[in-house]
Formats: sequence, C-alpha cells, structure tokens
Amino acid sequence: MKINAGSFNQFWSSLKNRYSILLVLIVLIAVSSLINPNFLTPTNLSNVSRQISVTTILAFGETILIICGLLDLSSGSVLALSGVLSVSVYKITGSLPFAFFVAIAVAVFANFINGLMVTKFKTPPFIATLAMQAMARGAALLYTNGQNIYQIGGYTVFGQGFIGFIPTPVVFLLVFFFLTWYLLKHTRFGRSLFAIGGNEEAAVASGINVNRNKMIAFLVNGVLVGVAGVLFMSRVNSGLPNGAINYEFQALTSSIIGGTSFSGGVGTAGGTVAGAFIVGFLNNIMNLTNVNSYLQQIVRGAIIALAVIYDIKSKSSRERKKLGTITGSEKK
Repeated sequence: MKINAGSFNQFWSSLKNRYSILLVLIVLIAVSSLINPNFLTPTNLSNVSRQISVTTILAFGETILIICGLLDLSSGSVLALSGVLSVSVYKITGSLPFAFFVAIAVAVFANFINGLMVTKFKTPPFIATLAMQAMARGAALLYTNGQNIYQIGGYTVFGQGFIGFIPTPVVFLLVFFFLTWYLLKHTRFGRSLFAIGGNEEAAVASGINVNRNKMIAFLVNGVLVGVAGVLFMSRVNSGLPNGAINYEFQALTSSIIGGTSFSGGVGTAGGTVAGAFIVGFLNNIMNLTNVNSYLQQIVRGAIIALAVIYDIKSKSSRERKKLGTITGSEKK
C-alpha cells in the first residue's frame, strides 16, 4: 500500500494547525508534573482554574474583537470600575442580581463609548481603548477616593462559592466558553466577524454592515468584562479600584497564544481556553518552583513576542498557500 507524500504532508499540516496548541498544553502539563509533584494535585488544578477564570472570560471578549480587526486595551480598567460600582451597589441595596446587573451595565456603556469612537469618529481601536483605559481607572479611583471597599458579605458567592464540586468562577468560564463558541461558529454575526477581519472591503461589498457588527462586538465584550468584574471583586473579597492591572494584556496573551491572529479573521473559543491554561499553568509552575518574580515578567513578555512572531509567520504561510492555489488554478 503506497502512501501519497503530498496527501500525508497536507494531512500533517492540517493536524498541526488544528491541534498544535493542545499538544503544547499537554507537553506543558507533563513537564510541569515532573518538575513539581504538587502540580497535578486536585487542589492546585482547582486553584489554577479559579485564578484564570477572570482573564479567560476577558480573553473571550478580546478574541471576538481581534477576529474582526479590533482590540480592547481598557478591559482591566473597565473591570475595576464596573466591579467597584457593583460592590458598592450591593452594600447599599443587598441585592446580588441588581449588583450583577450594574456591573454589566457599566462595562457595556464603557464599551459602547469605545465602539462609538471607533465606528462613528474613526478612531483607531488602540487609541480609543487606551483613552478608555485611563478614564475608567480614573473614574474607579475617583469614586472610591482611592480606597478599597471591604466587608462585602454575601457578594463573595460569585468568586468563592461552588456549584456541586466545581468552583463558581469555573462554571461561569464554561458557560461563556460555550456561548462564545456558539456565537463564532453558528451565528450570522460570528460569520460576519470573520469576514470583516479577513477583508473589510470585501465584507462591505458583500453587504455586511461593518460598523453595526463592530459595535455589537464591543457590546458583547462589555458583557464579558462586566461578568469578569463581578468574579474578580468577589474572589478577592473586596472592591479594588486598583485591581486587575494589566489583565487586558493577560487576556490578549491567552487569545494570541490560542491562535487568534492579530491580523484578524482567525480565532476560536477553544484555542483561547487552551491559551489561557498555558499561561495559567506556566505562571503556576513558576510560582511553585519559586522563580524570581522579575524573571517571570521577562518570560511573559517573551511568550507574547513569540506568539506574535508565530502569528506573522503563520499568516505569511497561509498567504503563500493561497497564492500557490490561485497560480495553480490559472495554469490549468
């Protein structure tokens, strides 16, 4: 039985592109378990899952935005603003549902402004969300006068509770993973995002309302940021106006490592989860082995650089393959 070399190479290339991130995750788990025997204990895995839940939910929002050619540098600051306002409302009213609603409403409003700046005033997403980053953090500090909010009582149920034997934040992560996967894979809106990120001019020519879809993408991101704000404040048992600093970069890192292309038009919810666990497990094993905190920052920066380089090379490879296919078709 002869094996066609071309078919095998095509199969291997497809397999590598689809599952390389899972292979990296499996190798990291195996190596980490050898380095430290405590790594695979149920307690440690539960702690890691709880810790990355917030940044992974943020990463789902970043994935949705990046796929359509956008990004959000304000998510950590908006998380802090929505979270402290939610905690404050809970302390005044004692209503968990209303406090949850307030967090989402604040984050959605902030992202509406982001979307308005990008779609109406044609501000580059980098600049628009960078401005929101400063405004939201300033608003959180102004509202609390720079002071943390303590004694939040039953509010901790969101971030410290359990549903069965599963930590509540992990349940939220699983729910929003499924919703993000469904939105990207099985909705017209999701297909529009890929089209806009892949080629915005072609998307306009095909009748897609680009500005409308970009605005919706920001609003969906706002919902995710609001939920993350509730989980974060609940987990740390206080309202921290200076909390979640650089969380937007952790979310971006998880998304990019998970295969979302900075160029737009490429990304999956599953890849983002895998990327988030790679970042979480890497941080965890460095902490377990007492790696210097400054060195940890260098490692995180290097990971971002490598992920972007890989993204650029992958894009170049895809473009060469497309060009080769077109050239081959013309010759025929």
